[in-house]
Formats: sequence, structure tokens, C-alpha cells
Amino acid sequence: MPPEPPPATLAAHVRKAAELIAGKPPAPALRKAPARITVDGAALLRDRPTLVDGLVATALTWGSWAWPVLDPHPLDRPPDAFALLLCALANMPLTWRRRRPVPVLAISCAAAFAYHAMGFHYGANSMGPLLALYSVVVHHSRRAAVPAGLLVLAEWIYANALPGRALPAVWYSLVVIGWTVAFAFGMRTLKVRNAQLADLADQLRREKAVAARQAVTEERVRIARELHDVVAHHMSVVSVQAGLGHYVIRSDPDTAEDTLRTIAETSGEALAEMRRMLTVLRIELDDGTAEPYCAAPSLDHLDGLVQRVRAAGVETAVRAGGERRALSSGMSLCVYRVIQEALTNVIKHAPGSRAEVSLLYSGETLTVSVRNDGRPGAPPPGPDGHGLIGMTERVRLYHGSLSAGPLLTGGFVVRATFPLTAGED
Repeated sequence: MPPEPPPATLAAHVRKAAELIAGKPPAPALRKAPARITVDGAALLRDRPTLVDGLVATALTWGSWAWPVLDPHPLDRPPDAFALLLCALANMPLTWRRRRPVPVLAISCAAAFAYHAMGFHYGANSMGPLLALYSVVVHHSRRAAVPAGLLVLAEWIYANALPGRALPAVWYSLVVIGWTVAFAFGMRTLKVRNAQLADLADQLRREKAVAARQAVTEERVRIARELHDVVAHHMSVVSVQAGLGHYVIRSDPDTAEDTLRTIAETSGEALAEMRRMLTVLRIELDDGTAEPYCAAPSLDHLDGLVQRVRAAGVETAVRAGGERRALSSGMSLCVYRVIQEALTNVIKHAPGSRAEVSLLYSGETLTVSVRNDGRPGAPPPGPDGHGLIGMTERVRLYHGSLSAGPLLTGGFVVRATFPLTAGED
């Protein structure tokens, strides 16, 4: 008797039988696609130059030994094991031609001289010394180029100077060696310039990072100065309310209670703004270089900002949605500055376009967006601009997030999201 199938298998068989009875074709079995392993051969070879040189040296070794076998010359000595050894000595050291070019050239030329002195094929084992010469010129000092060139020239003349062909061998060798040295010097110059460009690119990246950090620092100090005004305003309110409460605490208890409530709320906002100011005030700014500043604006000043932008040639509309919530002075200032900077970017990068400012109150968040319809040929502001850096720092101060980028329909949008609870800390 066959063993009873497990419950899971039995249920599968029953379900399959029911489908067949109902006339439903069985579902095709899902086949898992085999995993594909991709290897970037170009990157592998580029990152391992010694491996590439080893492959080239191996190919030259066997090619130099097989050439006389496939194309023998009647005056040459037939290749044997000793010839294979000399071929290996003339070509295999090329594996280390980038690290030790001068010793590689000396060994290769010595083995090539011995190979031709023993009477083997005249044309074989000449490419090894030529490649070693190229490596000396590119990877070693310029002073070594002249003796290295003369050594390889002598080897080529000795290898190709067949009876009755001495003069053509000299001219042929001079052309080949001269062209190789000239090409190697060109590659050496290119290598030096590439290294200089790489150093310059690194220096520019460092300078850009320093400039970005400086812009962030200056923006944080500017934010802290503005928050200083907000805190000073709150403390003034606390002082006035405390004085009022002192005089009415016995004669008018209800007014005294309202005064104490106002003091508690205002002092709480002041403490929250003070904490934010301390988080951004990282360095001291010389008072002699600071720009004069006036009372901090807020969303109540948005209409005046929009009028100034319209006067600059950008048609601007304001749209508000949701139930408006009361914001702290600091958050109101932050929202105003984000809108101001975004509209300033529209004036600079897309003059003549249409802009829309949107404030959407939704639940516990406030979403502020400034978008424009763009203008043909107007470049959008870069992601590393100081304006966007400043806006990002301001929004992060209130635990918000900021995004900026081009629109699919054309134009540019800056969108900031604030948690409304952050303005009440």
C-alpha cells in the first residue's frame, strides 16, 4: 500500500481534480528565471593592469615561439626548448613593465640579443623590447629615454640586418623606434595632464564643499539673528504681562489668570525659539560684516512680497487651502523666507513667467509650494545653489523637509512641508 500523502499534498490533488471536472485548464507552473551574473570585463581589466600585461606577455611569448614554426626561414635555426626559454625571458618580464620598466627593458633586450645570436628567427622577439621601451618613456624619467631608445635600436638593427639588407634594416629600425618614442612621449604628456586635471577636480570639489559649508554657516547665523528678534519680542510680552499681573492679582483675579496664561504660552514659545537658535548658532559672526536687519517679517507680510514680485515682472498668484492654523513667530518667519527665496529664484532664472504660491493646511502639516511655468531657454537653479541650501537649513530647523526640481510640463517647483506641532514646541 502506498503511503498516505500529507494533508497539504492531498488538498492540492483535490483542488486540481475539481478544476479538471469543472473544465478549467490547470494553471501553468511558474518557472523561476535563472539568476544572471553580469561581469564588467572592461572595468575588471582596467582595475588590474598587471593582469592585462601578463596576458599580453604570455601572448607575445607563444607568438614569438610559434612564428618560426609556422613560417620557417631557411637560414634560421629551428625552434626548440632553448628558443622557448629565450622567448619567455624576452617577453614574460613585460608583466611588470609598469612597476620596473628599466629592469624589464634590460632583461628583454638581453634575451632578444641572445635569441638572434643563437641563429633563431630574425623577426621574432622584437616586439617585447619595443613595448619595454614604450614603458620606460611613459613610466620612468625622461633621461632614461635616450639610452633605452639606443639599446632597442641596436637590438632591432641586429635582428633585421640580414645579408645584403643592412641599410634598409637601419632605416626601418630608425622609423619604428622613432615613432614609438614620439608616441610614448605623447602618452606621457597625456598622463601628466590627466593627473593634473584629476588634482584640479579634487581641489575644486574641496573648494565647493568649503563654500557650501560657509554658505550654510552664514545662513544659520542669519537665521539665529532673526530668531533673536522673535525671542526678544516674546520676552518683552512676558515682561509686560508680568508687570500687569503684579498690579491686578488681588483686584482682578480673572485678568491675573489670563495674564499668567499668556506668560506661560509666550515663555514656552520663547524657550522653543531659543533652543532652535542655539542649534544653529555654531560660529560667531563679526558684527562689522553683518548686514543691518529690521523686524522679522511673517506670513502677514506675504501680500507685500507678492506685490514686489509682480512689480519685477513675474505674475504671481497666491492660493490657500485647508483651515488656517496659527503659527509661531519663528515658523511664520521661516515660511515667509522660503517663499521669498523661491520667488527670487523665479525672478532670476525665469523672468516673465507666471508663479503660484500655495499654502495647504492639512491635518498636522503645512505644505508650501512655489512653482512657475518656466520660460524657454531659462536654466533652472542648480541643486547646490546657496539659496536652496539656506532654505533647506531653515526648513530642517522646524523638522520639515524641502524638495526642489523641474516639472514635467516645464518650469520649476520648490515644495516645503512643515509639521505644525514643530511651531508649538
